[in-house]
Amino acid sequence: MGVRKRERAEAIKEAKKTTYMAKLNNCPTSPRKMRLMADLVRGEKIDKALNILKFSSKESSRKLEKLLLSAINNWQQKNEDASVEDADLFVKEIRVDGGTMLKRLRPAPQGRAHRIRKRSNHVTLVLAANDNTQSN
Repeated sequence: MGVRKRERAEAIKEAKKTTYMAKLNNCPTSPRKMRLMADLVRGEKIDKALNILKFSSKESSRKLEKLLLSAINNWQQKNEDASVEDADLFVKEIRVDGGTMLKRLRPAPQGRAHRIRKRSNHVTLVLAANDNTQSN
């Protein structure tokens, strides 16, 4: 392996040590419905984001709440000596991408058929610690 490639690989490895993320793949909700909830928690501190998701009546909020708790748990696994309250974590990035579509046929009048697309999505959530220099 070349020097540049090795240095780049070490830099990526160091960046992964400070990245706390969780992924939810093939969630059977349309991406549009999931983005409504994702937009509410993007950039929020984790305690406020958990409250938003807990008290929302939408089905996608339950799945995002579990995903956020998983990301917090991933942070705790990497920082066993620190407490979550003192860390001042916030939702740095949340992406909702389209997943696979199940294509079904629905009978229509006069012998026709309409295609029904049952959508799914992939959600990626990244947490970050709030530094003193950064204001959020």
